[in-house]
Amino acid sequence: MPSGACCGSGNTTHHTPHKTTGLIIQSPTKEQAMSTVSTTVEVSGMTCGHCVSSVSEELEALAGVESVDVDLNAGGISTVTITSDKALSPAEIGEAVAEAGYLVVANEA
Repeated sequence: MPSGACCGSGNTTHHTPHKTTGLIIQSPTKEQAMSTVSTTVEVSGMTCGHCVSSVSEELEALAGVESVDVDLNAGGISTVTITSDKALSPAEIGEAVAEAGYLVVANEA
């Protein structure tokens, strides 16, 4: 099998034989090796799926954000987890959430 190929799936993971056992160990590509940062914030005022969409859309527009996961607690405090390729400042997160019409009440790195 050519180096860099994985069963024709288009996967670019490189395979390297383990020196002592001959087993194949996957080495991550540059893209896979990049670390991600997970930031959790608590947001008040969200009550429905539309609220979740609004907050997610504003946060996903921030530079470096890869994904947003919302655990909706309708009428209470919802937990929002943001995965990004760099640390985000509490101010930029707060501004994005406020743009959607809600308020960050707690922020954890």
